[in-house]
Amino acid sequence: MNCLVFSDNSDLSIQMLTYFRKSMDTYLATTVNDVSIVENYGAKKIFHMKDAVFPNDIAKTLENLVSSGNYDYIVIGSTAIGRGVAGILSHKLKREVMAEISEFRIDGGKTVTKRFFYGGKTVLEEKSDATILTVMPGISDPEKVSEKSQVEDISSAESAITLVEKKEKKSGTVDLEKASVIVSIGRGIGSQDKIPLIEPLVKAAHAELAGSRPICLDYHWLSEDRQVGLSGKKVKPKLYIALGISGQIQHIAGMRGSKTVIAINKDKSAPIFEECDYGIVGDIFQIVPKLTEALK
Repeated sequence: MNCLVFSDNSDLSIQMLTYFRKSMDTYLATTVNDVSIVENYGAKKIFHMKDAVFPNDIAKTLENLVSSGNYDYIVIGSTAIGRGVAGILSHKLKREVMAEISEFRIDGGKTVTKRFFYGGKTVLEEKSDATILTVMPGISDPEKVSEKSQVEDISSAESAITLVEKKEKKSGTVDLEKASVIVSIGRGIGSQDKIPLIEPLVKAAHAELAGSRPICLDYHWLSEDRQVGLSGKKVKPKLYIALGISGQIQHIAGMRGSKTVIAINKDKSAPIFEECDYGIVGDIFQIVPKLTEALK
């Protein structure tokens, strides 16, 4: 079986190639600038769309690739651009799409997938005829192969849109999706001036600091790129320490893939205690210094 993989994100591209090459021959279409990043991850061929910008143009280019090749599945990274491309392709090719999957297999000619549901509160396993899939970040740990993929530069479909100006959005340098340890804060810490009291723990744990939606989007105590949740980053660290986070569905959807979760909250009824491996009921600012010293 053949699979056409697309993403505008190099990290997600190599995750998907690693995962899907185990069950199918994979071909990669990508718009990333530095194609060398994705050359050693098992793609039979890489189609490099250097000048593609808009989802409708990318979808048209992929539609042309599909018409000239035999691809049983089209697998697309779940980014803002990727989700748009998947919707357009589903309509154009008359193929069923399954969105935001975290696992995939084929059973009796049917597509079997898993994905979060109810904002991450449950996991659905579904059997369908879907042959277009959008894939959540973190589906696998990238694994290189020794051979480099053949790269073919292709021109994107002629666009009906003219790009007049491009302004990069100002953001920080943190990449939570790659972090192996995350210390995440919620409204339970009380106020922004308490954040410096958390930072020694972040340093001792060699962690990245993150926050819930209110912390990052409502109060702006942390930058937007540090938000974990359904509308923020979906993370899968080895260790996730939740401080003063109640554990609403929106947040759980972003950190459910964590290997080990430690929660500290003074409210013994907080929903986060249903999601954690280790829970401590108590005052964060009495517990965190002791935890920090133990780590040191």
